[in-house]
Amino acid sequence: MRTHPRSRAVRVPGGLSLRLDPRALTVVVLLLLAALAAGVALIGTGDAQIPVADVVRTLAGNGNAYQHFIVHELRLPRVLVGLLVGASLGLGGALFQAVSRNPLGSPDVLGLSQGATAGALVVIVLMSGSAAEVTLGALIGGLVTGLAIYLLAWKQGVHGYRLVLVGIGVSAVVTAVNGYLLTKADLVDAARAVVWMTGSLDGRDWDQVWPLLGLCAVLLPLVLAHGRGLRMLEMGDDTAGALGVPVQRVRLVLMVSAVLLTAAATAAAGPVSFVALTAPQLARRLTRSPGPNLVASLCMGAALLVTADWASQRVFGAGRLPVGVVTGVLGGGYLLWLLVTERRAGRI
Repeated sequence: MRTHPRSRAVRVPGGLSLRLDPRALTVVVLLLLAALAAGVALIGTGDAQIPVADVVRTLAGNGNAYQHFIVHELRLPRVLVGLLVGASLGLGGALFQAVSRNPLGSPDVLGLSQGATAGALVVIVLMSGSAAEVTLGALIGGLVTGLAIYLLAWKQGVHGYRLVLVGIGVSAVVTAVNGYLLTKADLVDAARAVVWMTGSLDGRDWDQVWPLLGLCAVLLPLVLAHGRGLRMLEMGDDTAGALGVPVQRVRLVLMVSAVLLTAAATAAAGPVSFVALTAPQLARRLTRSPGPNLVASLCMGAALLVTADWASQRVFGAGRLPVGVVTGVLGGGYLLWLLVTERRAGRI
């Protein structure tokens, strides 16, 4: 594998070595700071405006009782959910694009978001379930859809374009099922389902924060531990196998991780569209670094989602425009640009 000319090998205790790219590291730090700054600005935004300085003071434990209630009980959980959902989608999208070796290999295109939506709709329409049951239904729907795509794409292994094509087909089928479920719902359940399907951070509280945080804490080290194998997979299965990478095992672990991240993010905030597609591509363009850019994609996803939610509230007012609408408009434009670029390059 060719080493990037700007990369530096750094040895850490235990005999391990890491390859660091100063530009990529700078981009990661700046994206992380941007995500945190947007989060602080979002906490101060709403019907009750709170200056940024007061938000910081309250987060440090020095605000008054009113500010403490607004910040810690109402807005901080929403922002944390936004950061975690954006990070999960950014990381999941980077994994899918790296495994499929295709910039269109994202959960939005492959049908995982639609599968999670189907699981939630089953609970809403057929069972009139609670919010917790809807979350569980979305998680199960995403996992079942991911398993179906993997099995249908299997033919002596799972390969990039076959995975994308199967995912597009499954997405079309599940989208039709979702439409059918909506036609069978009564007016109240249909309205509730449509709101959930838009993708929103409204009303999110600590009950959504802790499960998503726990899942990310488990999966992030697992994914990073397979980072070398993922970089090898980008060079092709034969090359990766010749270099000692257990191709199918690494691919399975990373795909299961990506499915879990995507399903959990969708369960927490609904199907927020296009973050998983755009975040890895934007991260790669900023770092100009080869490889999947997992950490940069994670930080980019968090920054994109929280910034989009802040922009929707500043322009349209709190609760008037779900964040999924903003990401859908921006991501749809990016997808058109990406398709034109790939066609001009002769890749599609």
